[in-house]
Amino acid sequence: MATHTTSSFTRRGAMASAAGAAALAVSMPAFAQGTARKPNFLFIMADDLGYADLSCYGREEYETPVLDNLAAQGMKFTHGYANSAVCSATRIGLITGRYQYRIPAGLDEPLRRPGLGLPPDHPTLPSLLRQQGYHTGLVGKWHMGMLPDFGPLQSGYDEFWGNRGGGVDYFTHAIMGNPDLWDGDVKVEQHGYYTDLLADRSIRFLEDRAKEDRPWLLSLHFTAAHWPWEANDDKGRAESARIARKPANGELHIDHFDGGDMETYAGMVTSLDSNVGRVLDRLEELRLADNTVIVFTSDNGGERFSFNWPFTGMKTELLEGGLRVPLIVKWPGLTAPGSESTAPVMSMDFMPTFLAAAGTAPAPDYPSDGIDIRPALTGAAMPERTQFWRFKNRDQKAARRGAYKYLSIGGHEYLFNIIEDPLERGNLKDRMPEKFAELKTAFDTWDANMLHDPDAPSYGFTPEMLADHFGWND
Repeated sequence: MATHTTSSFTRRGAMASAAGAAALAVSMPAFAQGTARKPNFLFIMADDLGYADLSCYGREEYETPVLDNLAAQGMKFTHGYANSAVCSATRIGLITGRYQYRIPAGLDEPLRRPGLGLPPDHPTLPSLLRQQGYHTGLVGKWHMGMLPDFGPLQSGYDEFWGNRGGGVDYFTHAIMGNPDLWDGDVKVEQHGYYTDLLADRSIRFLEDRAKEDRPWLLSLHFTAAHWPWEANDDKGRAESARIARKPANGELHIDHFDGGDMETYAGMVTSLDSNVGRVLDRLEELRLADNTVIVFTSDNGGERFSFNWPFTGMKTELLEGGLRVPLIVKWPGLTAPGSESTAPVMSMDFMPTFLAAAGTAPAPDYPSDGIDIRPALTGAAMPERTQFWRFKNRDQKAARRGAYKYLSIGGHEYLFNIIEDPLERGNLKDRMPEKFAELKTAFDTWDANMLHDPDAPSYGFTPEMLADHFGWND
């Protein structure tokens, strides 16, 4: 298994934690009222990282010291949710601050159909921050539509360096033989392990921002730990070479069930961790950290090598394992070092939260479905709300309010208390019929106001993959 040294960011953790505690009482009111200097935003999103894939969330096979120490310096959420059980749908929810089902591209799970994408005229987090004087950049994965109609530069980012599709080979930066590495709207070539390259480019972004006196947003969207399963080692390079050798018959099958092992996955995640450390180290060296909000999360639940305990389910499923994700926030003046929150927070909440901190709000014609979570970041209670999810495959539906969750998969309906029963094993539907009806009605009402497209494709998971969990074979 690959080993990694702890970054200087990690060694400075104790001092930063002490400084953060002192800063909390002094600067919190200014942040809360939006009167302080506008903060910078560093939003780091992993790809397909499971809820417990960081050692601070319970992983035991390897360690993630950088992200563990980020949690020690900020707030760790134990009820952080992705907007969807797949990547592109969550990314649409994140960038628009709204349920992804409000636009056609959000119905494709994941986005694959030509001609679909995030409409350039739709207000986004970067476009609205740019109106407030922010410089905005995306480094990494886009996956919300292809040129010429869709892209980061068309949706509010001043600069973009990364891949447009769902995932790329970590060494060739191609998927299914098609190169997918871009600098703006220009395709480029560059040697190196992709996770390293994304950190390199992010550091360059920070160095450029340090020369300016204006706030900024950096969306750093890694592809790790998305397949293909390639760590930055000889085995990973050999796997990349195998994929690059297209068979004589022209058929090439690469997906999450093809290859990989636990050692490889550990190498991919620890590389992600160490590269986050490189970026955070440079942020501190440039003296930008004191006014920068740092968020780390994932776009959906984990894949087959992930550790999702104490939940069942995985990516593409509306079980908690497909939706619950690691979420760490370090916000100078708001988050107390080493704090935890049980507030249910979703991807789409970060748009209204960031905008409020920047002194603005979502566009009136495109109100956010998310909420400003800054009270939760201070440890205050949040008002109860109902959260909703859909997933076309197996006709999945879910709604959570407080401790209770309504879940429907393939016509089988459930009511779970996910606080007492995080594994979602005890169906309370018949014991609590009023609560079940309440949440099911809430879902139906919400769903009636969302777009529907019966032709949208989804991952081809079969009923048998969930049969054992729900006893459908009985």
